[in-house]
Amino acid sequence: MSKLIAIAALVGATAVAGCTQGINPTDVDRAAIGAATGAVIGKVGGKKESDIYKYAAVGAAGGALCDDVRLCQ
Repeated sequence: MSKLIAIAALVGATAVAGCTQGINPTDVDRAAIGAATGAVIGKVGGKKESDIYKYAAVGAAGGALCDDVRLCQ
């Protein structure tokens, strides 16, 4: 897994998950948004299918934890 794409997945997931404040999202909502963002970044980056799942996991973690570190409040 490329570090640059993993960082992009984490930052992208945090940014997109932070855009949902109007609907009062839960951690699960932010994790789903983050997973989708990570998967899209992996797919656009031209990675193998197994790598796309890794990027989705990184994105899900970033989305779910972004409010805990006060990045998406």
